Amino acid sequence: MAHGPVNRPETRDSSAFQPYIPASRTLPEFTIKAIILGALFGLLFGASTVYLGLRAGLTVGASIPIAVLAISVLKRLGGSSILENNIVQTIGSAGESLAGGVVFTIPALIFLTPTGPSYFNYVQITMLTFAGGILGVLMMVPLRRALIVKEHGVLPYPEGTACAEVLVAGERGGKLASMVFGGLGIGALWKSLSWIFNLFRTEIGYSTARTSQFPNATLNVDLSPEYLGVGYVIGPRIAGTMFAGGVLSWLVFLPLLSILGSFITEPFPPIHPNFANNPATGRPFLISEMNPGQLWSAYIRYIGAGAVLASGLITLARTIPTIVSSARGSLKDLSAGVGQGSQTRTERDVPMAVVLGGSLVLAIFLTVMPGLPSQGNVIAAVLILIFGFFFATVSSRITGLIGSSSNPISGMTIATLILTCLLFVGLGWTGDAYAPIALSVGAIVCIAAANAGNTSQDLKTGYIVGATPFYQQMGLIVGVLVSASVIAITTIYMHQVFGIGSADVPAPQATLMSTIIRGLLNQNLPWGLVLVGVFVSVTLELCGIHSLSFAVGSYLPIATTAPIFAGGLVRWWVEQKTGVAQESDVSAGTLFSSGLIAGGSIAGIIFAILVGTGYVEPFQAIGNMLPAFHEETAVGQMASALLFIALAVIVSRMAMRKVE
Repeated sequence: MAHGPVNRPETRDSSAFQPYIPASRTLPEFTIKAIILGALFGLLFGASTVYLGLRAGLTVGASIPIAVLAISVLKRLGGSSILENNIVQTIGSAGESLAGGVVFTIPALIFLTPTGPSYFNYVQITMLTFAGGILGVLMMVPLRRALIVKEHGVLPYPEGTACAEVLVAGERGGKLASMVFGGLGIGALWKSLSWIFNLFRTEIGYSTARTSQFPNATLNVDLSPEYLGVGYVIGPRIAGTMFAGGVLSWLVFLPLLSILGSFITEPFPPIHPNFANNPATGRPFLISEMNPGQLWSAYIRYIGAGAVLASGLITLARTIPTIVSSARGSLKDLSAGVGQGSQTRTERDVPMAVVLGGSLVLAIFLTVMPGLPSQGNVIAAVLILIFGFFFATVSSRITGLIGSSSNPISGMTIATLILTCLLFVGLGWTGDAYAPIALSVGAIVCIAAANAGNTSQDLKTGYIVGATPFYQQMGLIVGVLVSASVIAITTIYMHQVFGIGSADVPAPQATLMSTIIRGLLNQNLPWGLVLVGVFVSVTLELCGIHSLSFAVGSYLPIATTAPIFAGGLVRWWVEQKTGVAQESDVSAGTLFSSGLIAGGSIAGIIFAILVGTGYVEPFQAIGNMLPAFHEETAVGQMASALLFIALAVIVSRMAMRKVE
């Protein structure tokens, strides 16, 4: 798809590369309107990513939709340069990457009893987010020349290059933007009608009877536009693999455990605290007395956790050559003083003195800031700097190779937590008191790695279009500062309204992190169940299947993976009909689905606000006038299913539109 003279990474000779805007030209770039609009998009996509991450344990890149929207909006504000549009997407994308790192880790504080919940407040979340975000930006500064410039012909940075194509093709921004806005409107409308107005069901499904020949087998579908959009964006292969993991947990392990449990007359360990007392018997629940949700919480999720743990570490292990080469190259560049004294506009970075000084200040800040889990713990601050630089390097390199959507952030975070917890155990730091400290190390490293990957994508986009790296790096810092506040507010509010860990916002990634930390520090992890999951992933790897997507699917509720699979099927259907084997990141379907995700998430946040303020009842009274469509009856289930199919048809029709 040729939109203009975009220099694709086709040669190893970076010296021959000429950006779209040469270094000799100076255009408006770091302007007030670009900063404000980028900050607004950062707030919007940061909040929507918090919602999506807490519900599904997944995030979707925001750089391309923001670039498309920036072109359209700034045209209506008197026009803009390509470099201003790039600053908007640079600042705005920081919100999405930060939010992903936050929701994967920080909500785990809620489950780290008894000391953890006391740290789950606005100030602490904001400070942790701020520290991780700034660290990710700073760590990427000395890596820019090594990964972006020197490796221009080697590392494709797929999302960064696609975003550059969108910016260069700015005259098409209106058409492209209409797809994003259309998806946003339909996603918000659908979610509002089902959640706010209660006109039809939000979930359909069926479980077999506990006493049947195939007991407790469960298939539920969360009728969410954002899940359908996620499935379309990630494609049929990954969506299908995730759903396969859900099938194993909910249609294989659950019935098998129920069959075997019908012959067990004693409570089966580990006894989950929530099921330690059956009101009917006055003793812990037997397996034969549990429903599918209880069985999943008590047993199956540990198997899923083991699968995610193993697959994350396996995925990380595959990158060992990359890790070694990246670390070696980074140290070489640091010793050579790369980034200092650049004369041309397109080579000007934040000075290394600021990078080193800022990193030191962050370490001191984490040690002395009152209320932070790491307060007074120098070792934790040192671990954050070491792991932060290490995994920022890894994240940036992997993002360059395979894109941010496949970046194993979870695996890096798990590795950080395991190493940190093992060190703590070696020092005798065991028990609940040290769990928040270990989590703060993992959370900041996770946020830093996520933002470093996003930063590298943005810098790649800037390198292709001819942006000034210094302005991009400053823009990313602005994005971190602005987005951190709304991310904390949204996370806390979702917990206050729904309760993080509930069916509405299960926070699967954070729950996994808390399970690992508590199990290692208290030395009570149910290793039997965990090891079953470990060897599920090992078996898949031996069969030549990358296990990470499968493992995540086995850990998530099947109500989440089923609609994602539906979105993947829509993508497959569109590709069959259009003859396009793999759609690009700027295709009509991908842009419409990105809008669908944002619109559904925003409507979900509005619903949370209405619930929290007590103003939702008048709206839901409208749906209560037509109870047949939202009640748990055959009619209600069928009507809601048909509406969801209609939504899938709309997505397929929009995806087959031409935007040329």
